[in-house]
Amino acid sequence: MRFLPYILKHLRRNWVRTGSTILGMAVCIFLFCTLRTVLKAMDDARELGNVTRLVTRHSVSLVYNLPLSYEGQIAQVPGVKRVAISSWFGGSLPAKKESQDKSKEGQPDFSNFFTNLAVEDEPYFAMHPEFSVPPGEMQAFREDLRGCIIGRGLARQYGWKVGDNFFLESFIPPYRRREGPFEFVVRGIFDADKVREPAADDRVMYFHYKYLYESTGRRVGAGLYVVELEDPKQAATVARAIDARFENSEAETKSETEAAFRADFIAMIGNLALLLNSIGLAVIFTILLVTANTMSMAVRERRTEIAVLKTLGFSSRQVMGLILAEALTIGVLGGGLGLALSVAIIRGMTKVPGVSGFINGFPNFGLHWGVSSQGLGIALFLGLAAGFMPALVAYRSRITEMLRQV
Repeated sequence: MRFLPYILKHLRRNWVRTGSTILGMAVCIFLFCTLRTVLKAMDDARELGNVTRLVTRHSVSLVYNLPLSYEGQIAQVPGVKRVAISSWFGGSLPAKKESQDKSKEGQPDFSNFFTNLAVEDEPYFAMHPEFSVPPGEMQAFREDLRGCIIGRGLARQYGWKVGDNFFLESFIPPYRRREGPFEFVVRGIFDADKVREPAADDRVMYFHYKYLYESTGRRVGAGLYVVELEDPKQAATVARAIDARFENSEAETKSETEAAFRADFIAMIGNLALLLNSIGLAVIFTILLVTANTMSMAVRERRTEIAVLKTLGFSSRQVMGLILAEALTIGVLGGGLGLALSVAIIRGMTKVPGVSGFINGFPNFGLHWGVSSQGLGIALFLGLAAGFMPALVAYRSRITEMLRQV
């Protein structure tokens, strides 16, 4: 600690270069932590699916609906406890619904997009005990075809309360009506028990599938079927039995656990992990070169000072240690600043219109200790690696040689 003032003095000697290096290091750690946070959220989404439920969808793509007649047939498969329809509505708040500008009336505002699903309420909520709805509100929801139930997080986001009305317009063509957007009334607000179900999301809206079916002229099928199992250990057997029942039909099915379904849904994005990891490695390598160049310039500028230190009795190891300490200090400052930026940006992402709807669908999205410790470790490694060669040169140099180069 007695050499700390000396180290800080040299860092302030060329504060522009030092500051830019620390800022570059901070950007590197910020990008790494942010990208790793997204990847971890995707991994959690794959792993945290409920093991007591299956998802049965069209084998080709989620774009295609399944016939409504499949529900009764799935219910007859041994090992199935309940079946419920769940259809992705894809609705967003209409832009300027009450505006006098008729050219913009009813157009979706994708900055206000959030997850909204049309479900068969009784079996669906029976197989999702992690959603807690007051009995009176649930009863009011079931008695109102236009009624909906929203999560506590969604209610806070838009300031909605029980009894409020709003409109949603779907971007899916079969779900769009000539008479305009769908009207909904908030009949209940549910709380999600994340202890029982870590992947439970309280930023979702549920409404009656019957409302969607009748409003579209009875022309739509089921987006997918959620299947509750009597014995979770029989998940693979039941899934194969369901798919075998509809084999060689016009709409073959693919049944999988919720975790596998989440993985397939995320996989539609592409090999995002490879892309994000490649970006992170490229940034880390670039910052390593920049920091190494900074430390090399700092040592070359202080050849006389290093020679004087050795003349005064400082050993080569002490000189080498001082230079490495400067590099590590840059790493610590850059890493700390990068972590602070990452925390601020990650928190802000959950509130950005258009992005929050995607981000908030991940369970436990945030900067975790494992990711932040990795980021700080990389910052320290970059500082140590960048300062090692300049420190080694100073360690091996002789006093006469360094003075002769002045």
